[in-house]
Amino acid sequence: MGLIHMRAPGATEATHQWPGLLGVLGLTSPEFESRMSEALDVVEDRLRDCLRNAPEPGFAALSDRLARADDGRLRPLLVLFGAEFGKSWGDGVIQAAVMVELLHISSVAGAHPSTAPGTDWLLARSAQLAAGLGPHALRLNAQTAGRLVGGQLRQLAGPAPGEDPVAHYFEVTAGATAAVLSLSLGVGALQAATPDRWVQDLIGYGEHLGAALHIADDLLVATAPAADTGDASARDPFAPSPGLPALLARTDTTARGAELRRLLTTGAMTGATRQRALELLRTAPATRRAETALHQRLTAAVAAVGGLPSVPARRALYALVDFVALRTSRIG
Repeated sequence: MGLIHMRAPGATEATHQWPGLLGVLGLTSPEFESRMSEALDVVEDRLRDCLRNAPEPGFAALSDRLARADDGRLRPLLVLFGAEFGKSWGDGVIQAAVMVELLHISSVAGAHPSTAPGTDWLLARSAQLAAGLGPHALRLNAQTAGRLVGGQLRQLAGPAPGEDPVAHYFEVTAGATAAVLSLSLGVGALQAATPDRWVQDLIGYGEHLGAALHIADDLLVATAPAADTGDASARDPFAPSPGLPALLARTDTTARGAELRRLLTTGAMTGATRQRALELLRTAPATRRAETALHQRLTAAVAAVGGLPSVPARRALYALVDFVALRTSRIG
């Protein structure tokens, strides 16, 4: 999910390396924003040092591309946010941020043929860092790595015979962005000696936000005016692993959804048939249902952290939710 395509009203310009990711949140505490930016700089230095010793030279280049992406270093930033609810920061917070980003890089690298063979090294290095943070962090790391691998395998395999494709979609989603975001907030909070109940609240927020980001991506793909341009780099809303709007459209029994359902269930779409399906999907009842699912997840994310102290980090978590809601409200 991209997070820096636009700047939120009232956002201040940061003077450090991360003005987009932090600035788009519209934070009102310059001191907090400055501390987060400086901490991200330290994370970046340590990440580069770590990848310098990687057996696959492509990892460093991949990491740099991820840093420049729309949501560059969102996961380390969430580690820092999680630590803000604890008693005090230690060096373990920075180590945890590097650990989760290595796990994220391994997930992305696994989808690229040029770097996939070396992903075991990334997983092992991430686990080494987690081991240095204590048994709870190591357990969270192992659980998340298992969820990522399981999610990728489930996506490749597709729904089992008789399995609900929408239920399968949410299982895959839980083993992707949601898994890493919940780890990021949870392990950051643990490294700052955050009370257990708050750690669980932050983990819950990460689960809901991760699912929401996945749905939001699907909605933006399904409704993008450029979706029918034939751009090979664009995601296909009708791919073998389709997004939520297309999945819901396959089972839409409303009169408005009948034509699209027929197009989606009668074989491959090409030319005029595909163009018509794209037009229908943008305004289909199924797409509206996907928007409802998105906002349910965003509402649940807000509720998850409603009992946390009212510190700048909580306002930043709310701002992430607001931004996703604002960006997808422009759909249609």
